[in-house]
Amino acid sequence: MKVDLSSLPDDVISLKNIIHSQAISYEELKQEHDSGFNTLQQRYTGLESSVSILKKENDMLMEQVRHLKAMLYSRKSEKSAYYNQDQLSIFNEAEDVVAASHEEEKTAEITVSTYTRKKGGRRPLPEGLPREEVFHDLREEEKVCSCGAALSRIGEESSEKLDIVPARMRVIKHIRYKYACKRCDGVESEGGAVRIAPVAPQLIPQGIATEGLLAYILVSKYQDALPLYRQEKIFVRLGVDIGRATMANWVIQVGQKCEPLLDLLWGEIQGGPLINMDETPVQVLNEPGRPATSKSYMWVFRGGDVGRPALIFRYDPSRSGKFLVKDLDGYSGYIQTDGYSGY
Repeated sequence: MKVDLSSLPDDVISLKNIIHSQAISYEELKQEHDSGFNTLQQRYTGLESSVSILKKENDMLMEQVRHLKAMLYSRKSEKSAYYNQDQLSIFNEAEDVVAASHEEEKTAEITVSTYTRKKGGRRPLPEGLPREEVFHDLREEEKVCSCGAALSRIGEESSEKLDIVPARMRVIKHIRYKYACKRCDGVESEGGAVRIAPVAPQLIPQGIATEGLLAYILVSKYQDALPLYRQEKIFVRLGVDIGRATMANWVIQVGQKCEPLLDLLWGEIQGGPLINMDETPVQVLNEPGRPATSKSYMWVFRGGDVGRPALIFRYDPSRSGKFLVKDLDGYSGYIQTDGYSGY
């Protein structure tokens, strides 16, 4: 109710009635405003959910379009990677597809009354990284005021920049001390005339590569998708010539040494109640007895402890899965895979 301020009554009771009426009107307007705001907030939440669903559907459709284009316009030898348009590839080769990615800005949350507003901000640098301090100071002549008095330091400002220390090669020289008896020249020694400290255990006996270098090569190849020929060029830039054939031999030997670990992982998978497995086509070049355009398969197995599942990848030139009969012999749990008739 609108009140004419120029004609307010003089008695207290009338003024109290006007104030009471205005308070009731204010509460009614506030309830109407809050109800409208809550309705808009619910609509906004619903629209956010719809946008998220539509984005996922759009990503899936774009992946299908990419596969269809590859099937239509790729060479015949390249189409094997897209044999089934209904099953999307889980091995998008990072060496063939280089997608530019932008760093996602971490959003800081600012609470404003009844809702949360997001404000863009720079992602803080990890606390666990080592810090190196670089100090910047004024020149001595700049530390003097115009009045002639010396300036006093009252504080400081700091900012952090992210830096990287490039990889570098080093040589670790192992020196083994030798001992001998000068009194009897080892005649009375049961262990021989000369004693020498034992050789430290090595993953590849008599090899020049340390376990650290072997781990670096394997992670670069299988995790970072860096082929051995590219690593060869990187090592040349670092001042060392390590041929790809040498690295390939190291990879094979490390794989052989890791077989006991793989057996343990496979035992963990078989010890669980459920094994999830699937296969995806891969192309292997220079495989003995097979053309380069033939399809092979990489099988993935997931199982074991539900809270800490184990994963194993296995290669087989066939999709029939006959090699699984021996590996799964004695398993009494459940196996989950797709509906391919060959199973």
